[in-house]
Amino acid sequence: MGAKHTVRFEPVGIEIEVDEDETVLNAAFRQGVMLMHGCKEGQCSSCKSFLLDGDLDMERYSTFALADYELEEGYVLLCRSHAYSDLSVELINYDEEMLRSGVPIQVVQTRVETIESLTHDMRRLVLALEDPPELAFKPGQYVDITIPGTAKTRSFSMANTPSSDDHLEFVIKLYPDGHFSGLLEGRLKPGDPLKVTGPYGVFTLRDHPDRDLIFVGGGAGMAPILCLLRSMAESSSARRTTYYYGARGRRDLCYLEEMETLSRNLPDFRFVAALSEPAVGEEWDGEVGMITDVVRRGEESLQKADAYLCGPPPMIDAAMPVLVGLASIPTTSISTSSR
Repeated sequence: MGAKHTVRFEPVGIEIEVDEDETVLNAAFRQGVMLMHGCKEGQCSSCKSFLLDGDLDMERYSTFALADYELEEGYVLLCRSHAYSDLSVELINYDEEMLRSGVPIQVVQTRVETIESLTHDMRRLVLALEDPPELAFKPGQYVDITIPGTAKTRSFSMANTPSSDDHLEFVIKLYPDGHFSGLLEGRLKPGDPLKVTGPYGVFTLRDHPDRDLIFVGGGAGMAPILCLLRSMAESSSARRTTYYYGARGRRDLCYLEEMETLSRNLPDFRFVAALSEPAVGEEWDGEVGMITDVVRRGEESLQKADAYLCGPPPMIDAAMPVLVGLASIPTTSISTSSR
């Protein structure tokens, strides 16, 4: 362990202790301070902040996330930053409500409980928690799962709610030669151990009971949105909620029965599935087209709505301008995730 220093975040006045051997972002996670973040690897710029005072050094990062001229002006990436004195840091992208409601990071030993098919290319993975036997998290968050035999990890959002904290449920898309997803095709078996670290992420519901909710998802982006919907059902939420889910064909849809159950349990919930490429002769009486076009057709005004997007990056990139354009939603009311 290295020397310890104090980092103060402005303008919120939060202070944390940071060891020289850990990044500022990881120190914040350890102490339950939920800073905005994305990749955690210096690639995305979500944790970009401004150094007001103090000495730090950064690990290798992408100049796409932090350009050279920004570094010269004093901007830093907290996921790459090591403090070598007390620091004063101005947060640029933050939600004070979320900052103070984080859950300290844990390392948990689990065992595979269930692997089952949801669609032709998505699997449901359930892990039983063993040591410790529970994991605190907020609906919508994710964990890192260590790939057996390596130090590498892959990030996946939980689909279960914190009330069922003796296990973790995931929706995982299979990729050709996927380092982790490839294990789900016969290589991982029930009883196999897996190490989990978390929780991470700020894809959680804001306490805005007077605002409608718009969820837009696709692929394995089902997981965190399903978690949010399940938690809303547990709390008997009455918020007007619409979930737009895009898929290519009917074989790409999952959890349809649960969506029907949620429609009965949530008084003002509507699930809208859309197929962008329905097969010839495929029986389908729902929406057809790109999910962004379906959202545009289905929503006249989103001035009083919070939007949550989770799915493939191209879907998120296409949906963002649509949602911002519908009555000019403030970007602070839009939350995104790709896990």
